[in-house]
Amino acid sequence: MNLTMKKRKDIIAAMRKASIENAEKLAVMAHEETGYGRVADKIIKNILAAEKTPGTEDLHSLTYTGDDGMTLVELAPYGVIGSITPSTNPSSTVINNSISMVAAGNGVVFNPHPSAKKVCLETISILNKAIYDAGGPKTLLTAPINPTMATSKVIMTHKDVRILTVTGGEAVVEIAMKSGKKTIAAGPGNPPVIVDETANIEKAANDIIKGASFDNNVLCIAEKEAFVVSSVFTKLRSEMIRNGAYELKRHEIPIVTKEVFTTTQHGEVVVNKKYVGKCAADILKACNILVHVNTKLIIAEVQEDHPFITVEMLMPVLGMVRVHSVEEAI
Repeated sequence: MNLTMKKRKDIIAAMRKASIENAEKLAVMAHEETGYGRVADKIIKNILAAEKTPGTEDLHSLTYTGDDGMTLVELAPYGVIGSITPSTNPSSTVINNSISMVAAGNGVVFNPHPSAKKVCLETISILNKAIYDAGGPKTLLTAPINPTMATSKVIMTHKDVRILTVTGGEAVVEIAMKSGKKTIAAGPGNPPVIVDETANIEKAANDIIKGASFDNNVLCIAEKEAFVVSSVFTKLRSEMIRNGAYELKRHEIPIVTKEVFTTTQHGEVVVNKKYVGKCAADILKACNILVHVNTKLIIAEVQEDHPFITVEMLMPVLGMVRVHSVEEAI
């Protein structure tokens, strides 16, 4: 509370610099610990979080006058924030949350996903050193050494934690929403992309491949399935294959489906976690389908009720549905 805004600005600059300098190291650690995605893409995520996360420059004061006098609006910190972070984007989420929350004047108690605790604790350590070296408090960011569901419950229910931010699956988001605290949560997503006859097909194909294959599709905002108007379906498919996609043959679709999905005792179709964040070539190899190691994405023409369409897979597999019009796609 005693630090000036100028000092806080210096702290954020130091956090950004340390994150960029350690982007590759943290990307390698995240890949080794979780087995998800691609190191090169994780480096990009870390740098993006370091450079683009809003900082002190977003803290604007506002004044206005009227019949009742003058009003000054200043943005104030919450104090201590509880942050639950995922295994899919571990270091980049810690970087993002730390920069934005410290910029606003808060301290943070993280509860990293247990399967990504090493890289998250290392990220926290790097950022704490940057904060301290720039003149800030020594342990502004903290986390349990062995994070579990039990430690997350302690954080979510602690009287001194004023607000929660949660990035993760449905279960943890639901628990946070019932905590009684203000909660900012990002749960799962299964975003579709629509391509109609007005599209630049070459660009659309390239963009979909880049988005759906980036870090092997573990980001919840990536393209997960495509609805394509029939008049451009063949051309889009050809362009996607030219850009590094492998199209499953009709007889291969049930083979891959059986491999990457499993059924719960309640009859619900869910992903086989063994393949989350794995490369397209590795998934196909497990199905005895041999392709070039640089294959970026698996595509398949299926019906709209196929699991490739209805289930968020978090792997580089994109179901494609042929439709008559953009209205039908929507």
